[in-house]
Amino acid sequence: MTPDYLVTHSGGFHADELLSSVILTRLFPEAKIVRSRAPDWITPGSDRIIYDVGGAYDAEARIFDHHQRGAPLRDDDAPYSSFGLIWKHYGRDYLAAMNIPQAHIEPLHASFDKSFVLPIDLMDNGALSPSIAGPLAGLTLSSLLETLKPSFDENEPGADDRAFHAALTIARSFVEAGIGKRAAKLRAETLVLQAIEKTGEGRILELPMGMPFRPAIIKAGADQLLFVVHPRDGKDWCVTGIRRADDGFELRADLPKSWAGLTNGDLEAASGIKGATFCHNGRFIAAATSREAALAMAEIAVKEALSTEPSASV
Repeated sequence: MTPDYLVTHSGGFHADELLSSVILTRLFPEAKIVRSRAPDWITPGSDRIIYDVGGAYDAEARIFDHHQRGAPLRDDDAPYSSFGLIWKHYGRDYLAAMNIPQAHIEPLHASFDKSFVLPIDLMDNGALSPSIAGPLAGLTLSSLLETLKPSFDENEPGADDRAFHAALTIARSFVEAGIGKRAAKLRAETLVLQAIEKTGEGRILELPMGMPFRPAIIKAGADQLLFVVHPRDGKDWCVTGIRRADDGFELRADLPKSWAGLTNGDLEAASGIKGATFCHNGRFIAAATSREAALAMAEIAVKEALSTEPSASV
């Protein structure tokens, strides 16, 4: 049954019920948010969803609190906050409401849970301290959202509720952007895997546009690939190296040393390719005015890499 009310606690707010509200208000836009601790409101009923208050977790009764004894835990014993519980039960519907392709809903639900929802859960339960971020501790999402609470002496009637709804708009932008970026990566993965299949055992992967490519290359086990070529902004073409690891900058193969830092005529002379326009001094990216020039640059880079660094193919 569609709820008429989305009930969470009154007073100061935290990231978990704010972010829960993002999910629920997208699914139930006609429902009214009620912020209250009154027993009549935080008792389950057919007309409401209750979260982060009420002292119980019962999905069938649509109450999702985590402050009580015996509070719910994940399979790895990590604690849930209300956000994690709402995401667990309503996240897939939320993704469908955002027009995520059906085939991407499950992987996106899992990846968003791990990288976005879980940290909120852990911080809300005190299982993860913002202090691990060092000087950036105050810039975690949980910390930033809490700065939007009224100050201690802002005691005008309705101040907490007004601040909550203002913060809800900001929280929504982070959730939607986070989902959007992850959805785009899944779309990119589909395109890159198709291009890898087309490339076969070739060393150069040509893509129809710039997009995240390394995750799909790793997933496909395409260890033979050394460079990616793609158009950029409809103006020129890029030749890009492929990093060996997510957490480093070492490439499977560098662009030729003789090209480093050169542009235009100087690069044309050094490469012998008309239309070569730029090579970064770090030798991880180059540009050309045409597809043909970019592919020619990539071919030269492959030949040099294989002749000087036999291990570049692994």
